[in-house]
Amino acid sequence: MLYGFTLHEATSMVNIQPNPFNKYGIFDHQINIGKPTISGTVAYDTGSQEYTLEGSGTNMWANTDEFQYLYKSIQGDFILRAHIRFVGEGVDPHRKIGWIIRNNLRGDSPHVNASVHGDGLTSLQFRRETGGETEEVTSTDVAPDVVQLERREGVYYMSTAKFGEPFTTVKIEDVNLRNEVFVGLYICSHNPEVVEKAVFSNVRIIKPAPKDLEPYRDYLGSNMEIMNVETGHRKILFNSAHSIQAPNWVNNDRELVFNSNGFLYRYDFATDEISQINSGFAVNNNNDHVFSFDESILGISNHNQEDGGTSSIYIMDPKGDSLPRKITKDGVGASYLHGISPDNKSMLFTGERKGKYDLYSVDIATGKEVQLTDTENLDDGSEYSPDGKYIYFNSNRTGNMQLWRMKPDGSDQAQLTFDTAYKDWFPHVSPDGKWIVFISFPPTIGFGEHPFYKQCTIRLMPASGGVPTIVGYIYGGQGSINVPSWSKDSKHIALVTNSD
Repeated sequence: MLYGFTLHEATSMVNIQPNPFNKYGIFDHQINIGKPTISGTVAYDTGSQEYTLEGSGTNMWANTDEFQYLYKSIQGDFILRAHIRFVGEGVDPHRKIGWIIRNNLRGDSPHVNASVHGDGLTSLQFRRETGGETEEVTSTDVAPDVVQLERREGVYYMSTAKFGEPFTTVKIEDVNLRNEVFVGLYICSHNPEVVEKAVFSNVRIIKPAPKDLEPYRDYLGSNMEIMNVETGHRKILFNSAHSIQAPNWVNNDRELVFNSNGFLYRYDFATDEISQINSGFAVNNNNDHVFSFDESILGISNHNQEDGGTSSIYIMDPKGDSLPRKITKDGVGASYLHGISPDNKSMLFTGERKGKYDLYSVDIATGKEVQLTDTENLDDGSEYSPDGKYIYFNSNRTGNMQLWRMKPDGSDQAQLTFDTAYKDWFPHVSPDGKWIVFISFPPTIGFGEHPFYKQCTIRLMPASGGVPTIVGYIYGGQGSINVPSWSKDSKHIALVTNSD
């Protein structure tokens, strides 16, 4: 849902690019740094988008390094993230894998290195000058399988976690590498006569938003991804230089529908083709588009030019064969769609009424509205469970944005999440009714905000309540999963992530 923004000029071109990965995926080249006795290898699997590195090397310490390196050149600030694992028991407990940033490709180059050892030791290692001694900051994390290395305004942050848990972060502030550096994945066996092997998945090199980015005027590029919520494995389907947002998984898991620049588009898994949905006069659609459970109705939130550009709710034929029909009335305030009832009789929306935002239902046939919540702060993200027995939503009525549940008439409102370290938005119930997936923003964002371009997590919890588990570490936010995004098999979701 979008509040108080001016939509930039709509265009029918979404500038979709096919996956640009080459034989080294998102990287440029590979090399054996320091001339180890046994040369390493790199393999990239285009199907799984996983990287397998094999390498030797005496060590990565002291005044010089030997290791197998898969790298890319980059400038400015960036975020490097990957899931990592050794293959096999290994020989030396000090074998290492991780991310490394280097000034050059010599063995004695200054560097910053997020290092996970074979025995579980995790440290942020660095060499300040050419041929200098290697130093380190040791993390309290042991044997993580998610590793992130970030450069932000000259400060280096290593964040690590066992999959499903929050990051543990350490940093260094006084290592001065060049603006233009090499970044990449590495493996070192810590034994010149031994070759070790590791697999890297969910590998992302992210260029974050600049500090002067103006939200809703300036946009980063987008990746359309799918995720297995059991394993956390993600795959990029395509990317775009434009802002694409809010994917729905439709047509028996054969297509995705998403929005960009006011228009709606379909992505076909079989053909890898994008087609635009004809929405007639509705060319200022935001990211609140929802299909009915049987997919016979497509509901949209379009900025109605006859009502001063205020968001109004419409229904339309999902194929675009007829003009949209407006459901909410003019002059009553903004309306942002979030759900359609299983019987196709009513719609859920966040309504700007009485000077504040609450949850409402509207009868599709008559347009009659019913107020479901009444709080001083913000209720949003309402969605029916597949059996129609509950409505799930998010609310900051207790001082922090959390997930809630109520009955369809608004009664029995109950809080489901109680975290202070997260701000939880947009609960989506799996088609089998067992799970909720939602996006959790960092606690530093403003009260009631769900902005673009933040380091967020995708979390999963039982629909009845319980302890949430992290299933995705992403750079995104607004538009990542604003709408129902589950596959029919309740095993996958679609989401959007961002990078400049």
